[in-house]
Amino acid sequence: MPQPPMTDPVTYPEPLAHPETRGIELIEASERHGRARDLFPVWAAPNVSVLNFTVGASLILLGLEIWQAILVIIAGSLPWILTGIVATSGPAAGTSGSVITRAIYGIRGNRVVVAFFGWFISAVFLALNWLASSFMGAELLAQLGFPDPVTGPVLVTIVVAGITVLVAVFGHSLILRSYPVVASVLLVVFLLVTAFALPHVQWGYAAPAPLEGGALWSAMTIGFAILASTPLSYTNSPDLARYLPETTKRSSIIAATALGGALPCMFFTAVGALLATGISAAAMDLGIESAILSLLPAWLGPVFVVGVIINTISLNGMTTYTASMAFQSIGVPIRRIPSAVVVGAIGTALTIYLVMSTSLLDAVNLMLQLLVLISGPTMAVFAVDVILRRNRYDGNDLFNEKPGSPFWYSGGWHIPGLLAVVLGAAVASLFLTNTAWTGPISAAMGFLDLSVPVSIIVTAAVYFALSPALRRGPAKTPVTQGAPA
Repeated sequence: MPQPPMTDPVTYPEPLAHPETRGIELIEASERHGRARDLFPVWAAPNVSVLNFTVGASLILLGLEIWQAILVIIAGSLPWILTGIVATSGPAAGTSGSVITRAIYGIRGNRVVVAFFGWFISAVFLALNWLASSFMGAELLAQLGFPDPVTGPVLVTIVVAGITVLVAVFGHSLILRSYPVVASVLLVVFLLVTAFALPHVQWGYAAPAPLEGGALWSAMTIGFAILASTPLSYTNSPDLARYLPETTKRSSIIAATALGGALPCMFFTAVGALLATGISAAAMDLGIESAILSLLPAWLGPVFVVGVIINTISLNGMTTYTASMAFQSIGVPIRRIPSAVVVGAIGTALTIYLVMSTSLLDAVNLMLQLLVLISGPTMAVFAVDVILRRNRYDGNDLFNEKPGSPFWYSGGWHIPGLLAVVLGAAVASLFLTNTAWTGPISAAMGFLDLSVPVSIIVTAAVYFALSPALRRGPAKTPVTQGAPA
C-alpha cells in the first residue's frame, strides 16, 4: 500500500498563519519539542464543559444522594489513568494512535477497527458537544428575539462546526499554544457560573424516594458507566503527545494527561449534581442548560453561552484534528486537511438530526452508555499492549505494510487483538443497562450496569492470555526517525 504523502520538514515553533500539513508521518527527532506538562491544559480546556453539568445532574435524576453522586464521580474518573498510559505511545512511536494500533490489530485488521472506531466515535462526540452549544446558543438567540426552536440551533451548529474545522486545519501548533489560554478563560467563566448558581443548591437535599439495595447499586453503576465513557473514548491521546521528545518521562505524560482531563471533569460534574438539587423537575425537563441560564444575572448568561461555545470548539477541534488522520492510517489517499472537512461534515449532519429529534440530557446519557461497548475494549487492549511492550514501538515497522512485515501477523490480521475487542464488547453487552438495550445478565442482577469493568477486564484478560510473546517482553528496536522507505 502506498505511504501517505510526506510533507516538508517543519521546524518548531510552526507559524500559526499556516495550516499544519503533516498527517500521520513520523516526527523527526529535530522536530520534537515541549514538555509533558504542556499536555495538562490541552486536556483541561476541552473538559471544562457544560456536559459535565449535564452528566452530574443526571446522577441526581437517577435517584442518588449528593454523597453517593460524589463517590460515583470519583470512581468514574479513574479510567483517565488508561488515557494517560495510552498517550505515552505517541512519543515512543512518533506517529498517531491510529497507526500505532497496527501493532494490536495487524495491518489489515487495523483498517477495519480505525475505519469504524475512528470515524463513528469521533462523529458521535462531535455531535454531542455541538448539540450542547446548539441548544444554549439557540436559548441566547431566543432571548435576543429569534425564538425559532429548529432554525436557531441549526444555525449555531453550522457556525460552530465551521470554526471547529478551522482549528483542526491549523492543527497541533494552534492547539498547543491556544489551549492554555482557553483553559484559563473557561475556568474563570465556569467558576463565575458556579458562584452564582451555588446559592440555589439545597445542601440538605434528600432524594424523594431514597434508593436501597439493588436499586441503589443499579443507579450507581449506570452513573459510573456514563462517566467512565468519556476518558475511555480518548484512545487518540497519543496524537496530542506525539511531538514530545522520545525521552520524555512516561510518568509525567500519564500524570499531565490524566489530571488535565480528570480534575475539571470531577469538579464541574460535582457542581452539576449539586445544581440539580435546586432545580425543579419542570425546569429540568427543559434541559439543565436552560435551567442554569435562568439562575444567572443578565450579564453573565451570554458570557456563559460564549464559554460553552468556546469549550465546544476546543474539544471538537481536538477530536476533528485526530480523526482527520484516521483515513490516512487506513490507506485512503486523502490529505489531513480535506479529511478534517469530511469529519466535520459528518458530525454536523448528525448534530442537526439530534437537534430535531431529542433532548441534550437523553442524547448524552444514551450515547455515552452505548459507546462503552466500543471504547471500553479498544482502550483496554491499547493500554495492555503499551504495558506488555513496555512502550517499545518502532515507527518504521509500523509503516511497513508489506506481507511478512513485523505487524503483518496472519495475513494482515492479529487475532489476539481483534478477538479480545470483540469478546470484550460482546460480554459487556450482557451487562449493559439503558433505555435502548438491557443485557440479560444485567436484568437478572437487578439492572446493574457492569459494562465498563467487564469490558476492560475481559478484553485485557483475553489479550494477555493470547499474547505469550508480548508477555516475554519484546526487544528494544531503535526508532529511526524520518519517513519509512
